[in-house]
Amino acid sequence: ATAAELDEICQWIEHSHTLMRDWGMARRFRPGYTSLFHGPSGTGKTLSAALLGKRAGCDVYRIDLSLVASKYIGETEKNLGRVFDQAERRRWILFFDEADALFGKRTQVNDSHDRYANQEVSYLLQRIEEFSGVAILASNLRANIDEAFVRRFQAVVHFPMPRAPERLRLWQESFPEQVTLEHGLDLARLAELHEISGGTIANVVRFAALRTLARGGTEVAAQDVEEGLRRELSKEGRAP
Repeated sequence: ATAAELDEICQWIEHSHTLMRDWGMARRFRPGYTSLFHGPSGTGKTLSAALLGKRAGCDVYRIDLSLVASKYIGETEKNLGRVFDQAERRRWILFFDEADALFGKRTQVNDSHDRYANQEVSYLLQRIEEFSGVAILASNLRANIDEAFVRRFQAVVHFPMPRAPERLRLWQESFPEQVTLEHGLDLARLAELHEISGGTIANVVRFAALRTLARGGTEVAAQDVEEGLRRELSKEGRAP
């Protein structure tokens, strides 16, 4: 389902000009394509945005909304306005990370700060709806995004945690070709036992590969992979 949704975005990038101009649908549809990518950290949201850009031959401009939001009134709108103006000219895909920062569920307006925050959201929504390119908003949890905003997106793409067969493939394909695996290193067992993301697997492989290089060898030790797993699970607050 995730792959099918991503293919639809590619189809828009490839055929939107024909659809909107040659087929005259610009009178009926909004000009661009807006998607919400949601799922746990490390499941491929940022990577997928980058691969969409590579496939379409477009640069991907990543914006961390938690950093863009300025404490100075009106500065956020100016910052975002410059980004959208450049994106229109250069055919960028806009990738808004940490979308909860502006699109999170709003409480009632209690003070001037809340009013300005709502103005920033309204401005960003307006620019996204007028944007003729592809805009992607990313969040770790769909529940964090106000449903009033979600309904205005063309696609909502879920990035789930990988299942055991997918985790096995991630383990198998993450190690560099230059290494061999110690006989006792059972990747199928690791994939079955540990429900972790592709990003976490990549961190474990990096740790084990560096340990291998530090020893001056090319055989990855099971002990190093287990140690890397313990470190990653500990970072996530989970027992090894």
